Amino acid sequence: MSIKIGKNLIKDANVIIGKKSMRVVKNVELKIGDNAVINSGTVIYLGSKIGNNFKTGHNVVVREEVSIGNNVSIWGNSTIDYGATLENNIKIHTSCYIAQYTYIEKDVFLAPGVIIGNDPHPNCEFSVKCIKKFAVRIKKGVQIGLNVTILPGVTIGENAIVGAGAVVTKDIPEDSVVVGNPAKIIKKTEDIVCPLRSKQNYRPYNK
Repeated sequence: MSIKIGKNLIKDANVIIGKKSMRVVKNVELKIGDNAVINSGTVIYLGSKIGNNFKTGHNVVVREEVSIGNNVSIWGNSTIDYGATLENNIKIHTSCYIAQYTYIEKDVFLAPGVIIGNDPHPNCEFSVKCIKKFAVRIKKGVQIGLNVTILPGVTIGENAIVGAGAVVTKDIPEDSVVVGNPAKIIKKTEDIVCPLRSKQNYRPYNK
């Protein structure tokens, strides 16, 4: 077993770092970068790589074979399932589920209750292959609202915004705002008016 943790770790007493998976994992080395803050109830499996400035809320699960970049925050009761990739500067809020092999690019925000799927026909004999083939990809700068469901095989384009409660059933073009079930385009992000800015246009908070 190999666990490598960087400098300045802050963690609560009832945290598990280095849980062994029931799956067969080729590389069980776990790496966590500098300045991690890990709150109570968090479980991090062997076989993942996590960058600097990682933060968790309570009861977060990070499964095996997960790759997480720098400056990533995952809040309470959220799960990052095995094989997922999270790039830099990502905020995942409370009670989110990130399915196996999901790929999230940098500067993405997920509001509470976002659920991501990856298997179009569960329990089929080809399910193991399908969860890779139909893994969701969320491109950089995307902002996803409360209680959004993202179905298998979807790609969400750069800087898109998904409104609260939407069910995303197909690919979303970049710079689009979508709402509803199924999610449909209602405008471009450039058409959003923000009353708190001198220039009346939308700009993601993390840009």
